[in-house]
Amino acid sequence: MAVAIGLVGALMGGSAYAVDRTVPPSEAALRYSFSPIVKRVSPAVVNVYASRVVQQRVSPFMDDPFFRRFFGGDMNDAPRKRVQQSLGSGVIVDPAGVVVTNYHVIANADEVKVALSDKREYEAEVLLKDERMDLAVLKLKDAGGHFPVVSYADSDALEVGDLVLAIGDPFGVGQTVTSGIVSALARTQIGASDYQFFVQTDAAINPGNSGGALVDMDGNLVGINTAIYSRSGGSIGIGFAIPSNMVRVVAQSALKDGRLRLAWVGAGFQQVTPEIAEGLGIGRPRGALVTDVETDSPADKAGLRSGDLVVSVDGVEVDDPNGFNYRIATKGVGGAAKLAYIRGGKEGATQLDLVAAPETPARDERAIPGSSPFAGATVVNLSPAVVEEQAYQGKRRKGVLIQSVDKGSPASGVGFRPGDVVVEVNGAKVETTAELAKIAGQDASRYRLVIERGGRLIRSQVGR
Repeated sequence: MAVAIGLVGALMGGSAYAVDRTVPPSEAALRYSFSPIVKRVSPAVVNVYASRVVQQRVSPFMDDPFFRRFFGGDMNDAPRKRVQQSLGSGVIVDPAGVVVTNYHVIANADEVKVALSDKREYEAEVLLKDERMDLAVLKLKDAGGHFPVVSYADSDALEVGDLVLAIGDPFGVGQTVTSGIVSALARTQIGASDYQFFVQTDAAINPGNSGGALVDMDGNLVGINTAIYSRSGGSIGIGFAIPSNMVRVVAQSALKDGRLRLAWVGAGFQQVTPEIAEGLGIGRPRGALVTDVETDSPADKAGLRSGDLVVSVDGVEVDDPNGFNYRIATKGVGGAAKLAYIRGGKEGATQLDLVAAPETPARDERAIPGSSPFAGATVVNLSPAVVEEQAYQGKRRKGVLIQSVDKGSPASGVGFRPGDVVVEVNGAKVETTAELAKIAGQDASRYRLVIERGGRLIRSQVGR
């Protein structure tokens, strides 16, 4: 290698390519280690065990009509209970035993346990879980005492090339530490959560690392390890972590009242393509292009209009709508944010009030009973708060949104999905859950349905 480098330098004809090699100044310099950081941080990184009970048939052949025909319905057909388990990692962020992990680690769990690095185990209750963020906050039960914690760092201060350590429990082999650098920032096309703005690292992250800590050289939390890009399931040096500034907002919300309230903007945004950038005369694609503004929303009161290009939030440049959403989300609720925008080729600035989305009308959550096509669906009234919580992508701001659908229910059989909006039933417009419950309670042999899904209207007929 020394010969190769020297030859390149000679061929280039200059000393700019020469490498200055020196002998380590002391024996101590050969012993530089991350161990002091690991010793301080690792007690606050935990294992998270989630389990749930599922029904499963003993004989897989009973799903085959051929075997049912010849052997009848009693071929050990009774479903039996089986426990499914998942393993992940977590980080203690509060000395009272508050743990942050990924939503996907504990999703649908009936029981969650946390194991500390010193082998102590605790049952945990879920204080808050949010699928949009892919984050969950747990509280250790019956856990008196003062637990070690990892302090938050300002993830906005990270730079590409910074050294980081990933700590977690990959493959269940036990706590493991890997080192690397921040290889990219503000990754937004990952698909791991709705609020995409990830820290990318080449520190090895593998299955079981989800929910673990990504820390800087001061031993402070810069991210929660969440996803990897891999074709084999193992690390190839492309891992992603949720920035600590987002983690902090979620954890604080959990400790406050268990509900995550994000600032409501009341506007839609579009990615700027090279063609749009050329039309706007901005040179390169950047910013979040306003597509629509709701009346009386914070965006409306701030004077934003369709066609405005928001280019920064509080002086921090915005590259795309995901970046804008992240900046607003990490501001929390309260106060205001200064937005810079371009309108008609001219720069402007305005102030956006950071307020929670109102729940008007009240959500009036209802589980629809009976035998109608809606039986087994849980529905709520649309409101700005529901739109934000459910990440609803449609254009309607009034109506009834299907929040969940029970498996095996009539609603599931019809094909309803969470996020669908009921527009009409048998020619009558449906605007409240009370109206839908009344219609579902009537005796009808056929239902003519109009549903909005992903901005499209779907018409169908269902008979009983």
